[in-house]
Amino acid sequence: MTPPEAPEDGIAARGDTPPAVSVCLTVLKTRADFQRTAKGPRQATPSMIVQARRRDKSGEDGDDGPPTIRVGFTCSRKVGNAVARNRAKRRLREAARAVLPVAGRPGWDYVLVGRADATAGRPFDALKGDLAGALRKLHGAKDQDG
Repeated sequence: MTPPEAPEDGIAARGDTPPAVSVCLTVLKTRADFQRTAKGPRQATPSMIVQARRRDKSGEDGDDGPPTIRVGFTCSRKVGNAVARNRAKRRLREAARAVLPVAGRPGWDYVLVGRADATAGRPFDALKGDLAGALRKLHGAKDQDG
């Protein structure tokens, strides 16, 4: 599924809305959210590590609205210099935009951790497949949280 193209003249008509690429995704921003997610289950793939956790309903996360999928991205210095880390995170963001609305679960937090040489160099279709496979395993039959 590709987002709609921009108008050729560069002027959007009244009522046009931007592409709904990440309608149900919210980005994790606080260190505490990343740390809580790191304590949950994780699944390693050739191109990334996926950490997941189901948010509880106590409101500790400041999430009073309808359940959304929250996602965070991180790459350590092992991935490379700032340019390499940013490229890896951009690829993880695009994979998350494509896969999480379909395979993720509302009310869950996910952190995608980039891997040295693998995240930036893996073909994009394989990267998306890795994420989808990790989510299937995380939410598989052994999932007690729902």
